Amino acid sequence: MAKAVSLKYENLTGKQKAAILLLALDVETASKVFRHLEPQEMEQLAIEISSLEGVSSSVVSAVIEEFFQMMKAQEYIIVGGFDYAKTLLEKSLGPQRASEIVEKVHSMTQIKGFSALKKADAQQLANFLQKEHPQTIALILSHLPLEQAAKVINQLPEDLRVDVIYRIAKLGKISPAILTEIEGVVDSMAETSLSQEVSATGGARTVAAILNKVGSQEARELLQRIEEQDPDLATEIKRLMFLFEDIIYIDDRSIQRILREVDRKDLALALKGADQKIREKIFKNMSERAAAMLQEEIQYMGPVRLREVEAAQMRIVEVIKRLEENQEIVIAGRGGEEDIVY
Repeated sequence: MAKAVSLKYENLTGKQKAAILLLALDVETASKVFRHLEPQEMEQLAIEISSLEGVSSSVVSAVIEEFFQMMKAQEYIIVGGFDYAKTLLEKSLGPQRASEIVEKVHSMTQIKGFSALKKADAQQLANFLQKEHPQTIALILSHLPLEQAAKVINQLPEDLRVDVIYRIAKLGKISPAILTEIEGVVDSMAETSLSQEVSATGGARTVAAILNKVGSQEARELLQRIEEQDPDLATEIKRLMFLFEDIIYIDDRSIQRILREVDRKDLALALKGADQKIREKIFKNMSERAAAMLQEEIQYMGPVRLREVEAAQMRIVEVIKRLEENQEIVIAGRGGEEDIVY
């Protein structure tokens, strides 16, 4: 006989509730539910189910009751909206419990849809949505993560941006059934349209991003091999990427800004494997006392593995790229000369 675990209903996670609900079903019904899940969801639920050796009947009943109430709330919402569902549920569950159930259904509706759109970057999504009516754009953006929606809005033409923001503010209630229908059509169109755009986003910029994530030595070797086949392409990749050795091209003021962000241990480790020009560039942008302490730390560090040095250098490169993206520093050679004022 399985030993009941001391699970309390109020402490259950969403995944645990789903696992308990599936355990309460017969095998055939549970298997049908599984077939509608994504592989990752199947894996997560399987892990939860395997960890449940036994659950008290009271906890199982509570989970089933919650599921039943959520299904009722979903039906009420489709008929008359969230306020209607809340009013009906209050009669049987009370105001607090009814509000909790409706809020759960609402949050699930917000998170579930437009899966294909959530995978696209802001520029791709803006290009895709511009073909739609502003009201449709407003509806879609209101159901995407806030950060993603904000980035997409920034990519829209100014007139359309204002119209869409206004429509989002004026959006009223919408039936989940209608929302689901719109999601299905939009996701179907997006799968084809956005996948075609994604296939065209490779090239030099993608290679540069990849090489920025590998060690400096590997990046140099790969660039050398590309240069043998296509010198112009290699030049373009070099322009788009940044290696630790490129620090010598950064102006002194930017170096000082970078040093305020870099971890001191990373800096010592990175300079341990750097040539003298890079060391001098760093030392001259520090106070005499700080430079002397750093030199002493490097000197007494002892032998270190090359991969540890390159890992530290990559972390510093990530800091540099973040500061450049935030327009806090300027790196020579990134963009045209017209972008730099001396």
